[in-house]
Amino acid sequence: MSTLARNSTLFRLGRTMLAKRACLRSQSFSSLKNAAHLKEGPSLQDFIRSSTDPGSVYIASRNEPVPYIAPETLRGQKRKVFLEVYGCQMNASDTEIVWSILKTHDYQRTVNVKEADIVLMMTCAIREGAEDTVWNRLKHLRQLKQKREANDDRPLQIGVLGCMAERLKKQLVEKEHSVDVVAGPDAYKDLPRLLAIGQKGQKAINVLLSLDETYADVVPVKLDRKSKTAYVSIMRGCDNMCSYCIVPFTRGKERSRPIKSIRDEVLQLENEGIREITLLGQNVNSYRDTSGQMPGDAPKEATLLAPGFRTVYKSKLGGLRFAELLAELAEAVPEMRIRFTSPHPKDFPRDVLETIAKYPNVCNSLHLPAQSGNTQVLERMRRGYTREAYLNLVKEVRAIIPNVTLSSDFICGFCGETEPEFADTVTLIESVGYHAAFLFAYSMREKTTAHRRYSDDVPGDVKQERLRRMIVAFRSEAERLNRQFIDRTELMLVEGYSKRSRTDLAGRNDGNVKVIIPAGPIRSNREGNCDDLRPIGVGDYVAVRISESNSQILKGEPLYHTTLREFYAVR
Repeated sequence: MSTLARNSTLFRLGRTMLAKRACLRSQSFSSLKNAAHLKEGPSLQDFIRSSTDPGSVYIASRNEPVPYIAPETLRGQKRKVFLEVYGCQMNASDTEIVWSILKTHDYQRTVNVKEADIVLMMTCAIREGAEDTVWNRLKHLRQLKQKREANDDRPLQIGVLGCMAERLKKQLVEKEHSVDVVAGPDAYKDLPRLLAIGQKGQKAINVLLSLDETYADVVPVKLDRKSKTAYVSIMRGCDNMCSYCIVPFTRGKERSRPIKSIRDEVLQLENEGIREITLLGQNVNSYRDTSGQMPGDAPKEATLLAPGFRTVYKSKLGGLRFAELLAELAEAVPEMRIRFTSPHPKDFPRDVLETIAKYPNVCNSLHLPAQSGNTQVLERMRRGYTREAYLNLVKEVRAIIPNVTLSSDFICGFCGETEPEFADTVTLIESVGYHAAFLFAYSMREKTTAHRRYSDDVPGDVKQERLRRMIVAFRSEAERLNRQFIDRTELMLVEGYSKRSRTDLAGRNDGNVKVIIPAGPIRSNREGNCDDLRPIGVGDYVAVRISESNSQILKGEPLYHTTLREFYAVR
């Protein structure tokens, strides 16, 4: 029996092995047949062009060829785009670049999200709270998208642009399945193609950073046609690598637009009636135009920094610097106010300060982001200066520009910040005095140096308590500084009606402080009489006698219409 059982088992095993071998031969033959069939079937380009698999994701890569998209699909076919902007002025400027690109591809803009075929969100990643706002908004848009699908209505495409797109990349389409397109700050020219890929259900991502993209060849299209102020992006990216900051990872390395392209844009804005521009950059005063520099040119001097400041990168050589750009623009548009943000204190050498003081249309309001008032915290932040160096810069600024108004950024609760270290920040705010300040509790960002080296060890309740103390110190000083404007005559650029009353107008003085005046006709010029009156309109320069103030605004009596040059000629 044992021998018979063993033989039976061997027989069954042999039959099983023969069956498997036959199956493998069949599969191999089938694979060859399918391969031959595929050679005659649709190509990869056809697949990408017509893919309807909602689970597929296209991610742009420098090592891969650009997927084929039929040229006609790059046209928007008058699909309506709804634009949402979160974060800084650079995001507002980038949105105008995005709209310029889409407009040339036959897209239309709508201000009603219910009419939109596409919703594009320009996002910020500088703080956790900014990202939380976007995540919550995406939940609402997902419901809108699902409602349309349930009603068999026109589909809704959702795109996330900007810094959050760069930082989170694929997580956006994995966590929030309603997102169809993700485009980083250097990928806006690729949006027509990404929208075409994503139109039939495939996800499309391009977050490649560039070493040379400045969008100098794109003329931004203003979203607010009534406004008489405009943003002009002059450089992108940042090389400073402050330990708390995500910007170098989301915006890439510094690169600047040629002065000529900036000047041409500013002159065009002047022709359109713009009265004030704000020059933008992540580190705006490190601007350096090397477009006219030839390989054989003689070496030029290195960048000059403010005394006591240093950088984490090698000194840069050659090119036209920020002071030269300011002088070029100030002379090109003498009746247009010029502001700039956001600078770094290290890039305020004496020649920049003297240029600001020289031209009356370059506003005497400087942003000097301190971040902390303690030298040890500044060292951990990799800011490149001490408390004493910062205070010396403030002293020099006020000596060269006597009527300057200052603003700043401060972070409380940075990694390892002790109570005595935070106290230094409060005393810096009190000793310097700022007309405006942006105050935040620290939130750690992945990829930053702080994320790799330090621990976010200051408790949340301590951060919030310190934030409240910073706010109290700032407001007290701002109220004191604004009182100094009382009985002074200030030049105000009228921006529109006050938010609180249609009988009042709002604008800003040279120092970037908000001014409120009653609406109504005033003298048409400084020498005019009471019979020579003219209404006040948006974009008018008005001389205002300041009569009231608080920590946020000034109030005054409008005296007469004027021009920028006339106002400063008699002072």
